[in-house]
Amino acid sequence: MKKNDQNKKLLLEQLSKTPIIQIACEKLGIARPTFYRWKAQDKEFGRQVDEAIRGGRLLVNDLAESQLISAVKDRNIQAVMYWLKHHHVDYRNRLEIDGNINTSQELSLEQQTLIKKALEFASFDLEQKQDIKTNENDS
Repeated sequence: MKKNDQNKKLLLEQLSKTPIIQIACEKLGIARPTFYRWKAQDKEFGRQVDEAIRGGRLLVNDLAESQLISAVKDRNIQAVMYWLKHHHVDYRNRLEIDGNINTSQELSLEQQTLIKKALEFASFDLEQKQDIKTNENDS
């Protein structure tokens, strides 16, 4: 196996553990311009790099989520709030918009029907959420 091929293989392994090009190159003693030249010249290597980085990011995400869960178990209030804000619909940020729209045209029958259906779906969704809250309170 050529030295470049061996270095490419090692670089892919490093990127799958640490998905940061600068750090992976430094650990292996490979200059960044060399990395980018290899990636530009070898399309298969470029595809493998993207895949390794994607896998590395998933690994880091798993590690971070594990740490977050540990912090929640340790009753870290910031971790608890972060988790709820990103995983529970009642704690998400909300944006309410209120206003009037003035148009110079009347809505067509088709537009009126679409708006009515959308409002019915929204109302159903709100009613369903309210039913869930009620059932949780009854428990």
